[in-house]
Amino acid sequence: MKRIKLAWLLLVFVPHVVLGTHDVYIVTMEGDPVVSYQGGIEGFPATAVDLDEEMDVTRHGPFVFTPNLLICSEAVTSYSLHLRRHHDNLLDSLFVEGTYEKLYSYHHLMNGFAVHMSSLQAEFLRKAPGVKHVERDMKIQKLTTHTPQFLGLPTGVWPTGGGFDRAGEDVVIGFVDSGIYPQHPSFSSHKTDPYGPVPRYKGKCEMDPETRRSFCNGKIVGAQHFAKAAIAAGAFNPDIEFASPLDGDGHGSHTAAIAAGNNGIPVRMHGHEFGKASGMAPRARIAVYKVLYRLFGGYVADVVAAIDQAVQDGVDILNLSVGPNSPPTATRTTFLNPFDAALLSAVKAGVFVAQAAGNGGPFPKTLVSFSPWITTVAAGVDDRRYKNHLTLGNGKLLSGLGLSPATHGNKSFTLISAADALLGSSATKYSALDCQRPELLNKRKVQGKILLCGYSFNYISGTASIKKVSQTAKSLGAAGFIVAVENSYPGTKFDPVPVSVPGILITDVSKTTDLIDYYNSSTTRDWAGRATVFKATAGIADGLAPTLYNSAPQVALFSSRGPDVKDFSFQDADVLKPDILAPGNLIWAAWAPNGTDESNYAGEGFAMVSGTSMAAPHIAGIAALIKQKNPKWSPSAIKSALMTTANTLDKGSHPLRAQQYTASEMMTLSRATPFDCGSGAVNPKAALDPGLVLDATHEDYITFLCSIPDVNHSEVSNIAGSSCNSSSKGQRPFDLNIPSITISQLRGTETVKRTVTSVSEETETYSIMTRMPPEIALDVTPAALTVLPGASREITATLTARSVTGTYSFGEITMKGDRGHLVRIPVVAMGFK
Repeated sequence: MKRIKLAWLLLVFVPHVVLGTHDVYIVTMEGDPVVSYQGGIEGFPATAVDLDEEMDVTRHGPFVFTPNLLICSEAVTSYSLHLRRHHDNLLDSLFVEGTYEKLYSYHHLMNGFAVHMSSLQAEFLRKAPGVKHVERDMKIQKLTTHTPQFLGLPTGVWPTGGGFDRAGEDVVIGFVDSGIYPQHPSFSSHKTDPYGPVPRYKGKCEMDPETRRSFCNGKIVGAQHFAKAAIAAGAFNPDIEFASPLDGDGHGSHTAAIAAGNNGIPVRMHGHEFGKASGMAPRARIAVYKVLYRLFGGYVADVVAAIDQAVQDGVDILNLSVGPNSPPTATRTTFLNPFDAALLSAVKAGVFVAQAAGNGGPFPKTLVSFSPWITTVAAGVDDRRYKNHLTLGNGKLLSGLGLSPATHGNKSFTLISAADALLGSSATKYSALDCQRPELLNKRKVQGKILLCGYSFNYISGTASIKKVSQTAKSLGAAGFIVAVENSYPGTKFDPVPVSVPGILITDVSKTTDLIDYYNSSTTRDWAGRATVFKATAGIADGLAPTLYNSAPQVALFSSRGPDVKDFSFQDADVLKPDILAPGNLIWAAWAPNGTDESNYAGEGFAMVSGTSMAAPHIAGIAALIKQKNPKWSPSAIKSALMTTANTLDKGSHPLRAQQYTASEMMTLSRATPFDCGSGAVNPKAALDPGLVLDATHEDYITFLCSIPDVNHSEVSNIAGSSCNSSSKGQRPFDLNIPSITISQLRGTETVKRTVTSVSEETETYSIMTRMPPEIALDVTPAALTVLPGASREITATLTARSVTGTYSFGEITMKGDRGHLVRIPVVAMGFK
């Protein structure tokens, strides 16, 4: 008798379920993906090799290509096709064609697929033979020049790689973002030495559907877009979004240029040059995997497909300036979800992953990057600040933000409020006071004067912009403009905006009060309150040149903070996050002229943007420089080199500070903790020669997952694809060999071991010192150790809770070598009863 498929039963008995709302589900199957398959199925040879044999942190010398765990392309192709057919056969055996849509087959990093189906079908699929895990898709979001000099790259790092014109040579950085604007000079291949092929990179280049030209040019070696989940969810609007790798947002072009943009590109806007832009690794290649779109962000199913493809293509570095909207809810721990599991497999394949920490700061537990195999990047404020001031006719000086030229001849001009320049009373319904519509204002009154505008919620929502105010002022013939903030908007970040006419934003409400009081007292009005004589004057200073400060870097106010969380109930994890601090505030880089992400830069070729989205590509680019020098290093070794050499002092030799809120929601500075900046501010020169590294293997990460309390071992196997073994018994999460120690609940005394491996060419003796507040006792043995080149040694840290305070204590282990290397391991613990 012919078997009746479930879908027929659903259609007959419960048609409203099948034909109603569908969702996208990510399904994990039994059986190894390409990176893990070691044979065993007749007709399909192994596709994986021993990663530990391929990755050698002690090797020095010229670039030698190491295959990303793959035996041969024929075996990979054959086994990949086998997995895809298995996915198709399973769905076909369960459901009627047309009642579901398979979107992707995942076969390189994980064995599974994404499918659009009803919740009842998904529930049935969970019980099907060979299915390990089914999880509903969720959305992801964006986490949104001078910095090469600030980080010391031109003099301290690029020369070691042959100069800027060789920095990052033949290293491929994959960008999982909003696409790219390939015509931008930051990505041009015309005025550089010719780019040769990258034989190991096999990614494809899509064609621009409008121009029929490839998105690739030698500098850009791959360009693909992923939107099947977005389309299935009904979020993709083809009239607004580009169904191609073209960047319609600006975010993707910006992040790609920060990491790998060409060197020495003039940043010109409104007739002024703000400097020369350069990526961290200007000779690195760019591979584009578009998953973010204008209206809705993106979906995890598309991101997992992009990551799977990027690793299969052969990228060396992955930059993710994206993250989930919240910790995952479908698993017992934040570390076990399809997104993080795909990145774990990417790291297993030898790919270094940098991810933005999130922009939920300065509040604790706001991170959206959780796992220890990912390098989570916090955003710092560098030493360059743009400030301006306004001089009133009564002699008062009001500070503000204004990246603009001074008023003509550095003279003062008469002030006129937008409220006193309205054309008719009906104009008020258009919010004319924020100066977005010049047709509502009297040009004869405004011409030759400085236009005074209000700051409304429209600026925060994005329907009003400083750029539009400048256009209004210019079209009316104004001598300049002032935008004054009259009410506080907690959490609002005010950034200077480059404009072509004199202009300034007064952000301090008290200074706005001074300005309005002066204006009102100097303006004569008739019996009806209409202004008849304008006597208030002001002059706007030149704000185009930045001021450099030694109190940098600082942790940016918006940068998400730790502690890391291990589950959706926000319980603290025994993992330090973020990992490191990199510049992420007011970063100049390439922009897509059709980009919609920042209204102040609509139509521009460059933008100055802030966010941990900007910090992550700094680390991705610097990781590319480390990879270029040490091609055999594992991702965890590169991460260790970045963390253990990070700076904990600012340029003025003071401890790093973090921007915070006071109780009255005013910004202040406090001493930064590892929950603000991880191990500290990135030091690229030191990271190229760290002396020692703390390495971790894929097996170590699986043991970490298996050691998390309350995590079902079958869940580890189902999602991460590897089983817990006997070696994980007795292990604790903080035993993972990473360059930090975090114990969220220190009861009594705990002993923690760390293994360090020499990557130096000479034997070096290290003296070991500790620093910890009195609430926690920290002892390390041995007090000194000698490490031969390529050798490993173990240190043992003993932590004892002397008192229970309910707060974390922060310290560090410092290893000082007799040949100049300095290795720091941050230590974080909270005493518990």
